[in-house]
Amino acid sequence: MNRFKVAILTTDKRESDRDYANPVPCFGTAPEALLQGFAQWPDAEIHVVSCAQQPLAAPEKIAPNIFFHSLLVPKLGWLRTGYQGCVRAARRKLREIQPDIVHGQGTERDCALSAVLSGFQNVLTVHGNMRLIARVNRARPFSFNWLAARLESFTLPRADGIVCITRYTEAAVRHEARRTWVVPNAVDPSFFEVASQPDEVPVILCVGYISPRKNQNDFIRALDGAAGGRRFRIVFLGHVPDDLYGSEFRALLATRPWCEAAGFADRGALKTWLARATALALPSLEDNCPMAVLEAMAANVPVMAANVGGVPDLVADGVTGVLCDPLNGGSMVRAFTALLDSSALRDTVARNARQQAEVRFQPKAVAGRHLEIYREVLSKRA
Repeated sequence: MNRFKVAILTTDKRESDRDYANPVPCFGTAPEALLQGFAQWPDAEIHVVSCAQQPLAAPEKIAPNIFFHSLLVPKLGWLRTGYQGCVRAARRKLREIQPDIVHGQGTERDCALSAVLSGFQNVLTVHGNMRLIARVNRARPFSFNWLAARLESFTLPRADGIVCITRYTEAAVRHEARRTWVVPNAVDPSFFEVASQPDEVPVILCVGYISPRKNQNDFIRALDGAAGGRRFRIVFLGHVPDDLYGSEFRALLATRPWCEAAGFADRGALKTWLARATALALPSLEDNCPMAVLEAMAANVPVMAANVGGVPDLVADGVTGVLCDPLNGGSMVRAFTALLDSSALRDTVARNARQQAEVRFQPKAVAGRHLEIYREVLSKRA
């Protein structure tokens, strides 16, 4: 088979962010990088399908070989009815498109369910392991994470295969999936072009929504001792929620002048911060394939990260970064100070990480591997 017609079911962030006036379709960082890769394979005809609760601007194409379809689904057709409105709308559109294969991006919303119920051969990519996230967050019954975990359990065994972005995910789904492949996320090529100009006072970036899973509060407390004799700034990039954890976070920052919250950073702002950064820190209790780590590696920024989930697939301790135990304050401090105090270590791990990123995370290579997976699935058609 020389040409594919592929339907990518993914979330338009204008819907999830309620940014309905934005005229430009936008997707998660990983799906967008994958689409950038597909744009470099002109023999593939890609159809991106996304659902929205309000009308959105929808250009016919977002690249010469990539078509875009925005489907209007009333509010009743979303989570409260098990995304049945989204499933039906996607199925109607897919019958028009007649793709060779359907690829659902993520198991947390409608995309995976629409893919496995599409009537076409399909694969799913697991971005966040929703059952593991629900467990770490101790999700309350009928909360979003609790429902998403059950949605994930329903969809995984019904797909023709699961694209796992780390071996961590593969281990979590292997016993339920018909077949699995491990393919890391792609990184927007512009992150490889970031020109590093670190601030005089070292800036350590901590990127992510402020939450117990991301573990920022214990990370701050652990660094109290290190802050006494060293100059550095910890800059947190992420939304601070109005909940108990967010309140605790604000209280911690109020008494620590070396910490600051700079709010959510879009891709442009993140690249600006990475250019200024001495290192990136990720103290999470659970993570699969955090884009912040991949983007820092591409931008030649040293990484300190928790030795959890899929992170060891990305960061080899002392080789492409420094790992720590996020449940042990002493371990976090040792990893942090090792990276902060040694320019030789920073240079070594950053250089090695950049070389790995150039091989593993370039969009065209990642998209090409997906095309191979589609061929494999279609070759096994009964």
